[in-house]
Amino acid sequence: MHRVSAKRIYEPASSADGYRILVDRLWPRGVSKDSAKLDLWLREVGPSDSLRKWFGHEPSKYSEFKRKYRHELASSPAYVRLKQIALEHEVLTLLFSAKNEEMNQAVALAEFLRQDLGV
Repeated sequence: MHRVSAKRIYEPASSADGYRILVDRLWPRGVSKDSAKLDLWLREVGPSDSLRKWFGHEPSKYSEFKRKYRHELASSPAYVRLKQIALEHEVLTLLFSAKNEEMNQAVALAEFLRQDLGV
């Protein structure tokens, strides 16, 4: 059984995280490369700059953000790569820097992966 979850990059790394992927296009403030304990930074899977700026982490826009983001991912080689990585690892943690822990691109990506891979 595969497990895909999302977690703030500012939280300490854990062995329970499994394979850790940062899915932000921009490197998070105040996080060193060493402390991030990343397996991969897949910046290309993050939302486009225009979509990210439009969303602005406004909760009222989240469902529309997810719809638009899903549309962007439909033609994304990075999303194809992410699905392959998810199949190769029992536990996958998508890391993000957003303050809102329930409404962000990593949470949406984890949901999309679970739907697409049936996990």
